[in-house]
Amino acid sequence: MARTAHIVRETSESSIDLELNLDGTGMTDIDTSVPFYNHMMNALGKHSLIDLRIHAHGDTDIDVHHTVEDTAIVFGEALRQALGDKRGIRRFADATVPLDEALAKAVVDISGRPYCVCSGEPAGFEYCMMGGHFTGSLVRHVMESIALHAGICLHMQVLAGRDPHHIAEAEFKALARALRFAVEPDPRIQGLIPSTKGSL
Repeated sequence: MARTAHIVRETSESSIDLELNLDGTGMTDIDTSVPFYNHMMNALGKHSLIDLRIHAHGDTDIDVHHTVEDTAIVFGEALRQALGDKRGIRRFADATVPLDEALAKAVVDISGRPYCVCSGEPAGFEYCMMGGHFTGSLVRHVMESIALHAGICLHMQVLAGRDPHHIAEAEFKALARALRFAVEPDPRIQGLIPSTKGSL
């Protein structure tokens, strides 16, 4: 059964058209109208092996916040939809990813219970501007929005880093790698739901 989703979300602030395939090869087609965010979401698709198409635009003349947030919301919703009842997945995974001096660790539980903890970003990171539009504070906001709308528990920890671009990219890549392993089928449980409760 295909683990795919296609969601279109239209508001007065943004328009998002997103498709994903959990069993892909990391093919991406990303145009969020925010160049640095394109770079981050491309890395997320590529390193999670989730095929990902995102076409988004919004009131970026005011601020990129709405378009970035709404894209993260739709990605989370699509992830949840594609997972279905989560039968047969590994569920838990972690990944630690370096990018030069930066090091980030992501731990995920595809639990159905949304929770997000982000820690370790250096003081002032939230005010850094990347690509001329994307502030460091948006990284945490994207992580929180994905976790909330996907129904996953995510712990993101920055272990080291100096360059804001490197820190942000390490975080997105760590999330990607953790998702790759958490959502993949586990042949040892042969389609069962990985929970003592029998549902996730």
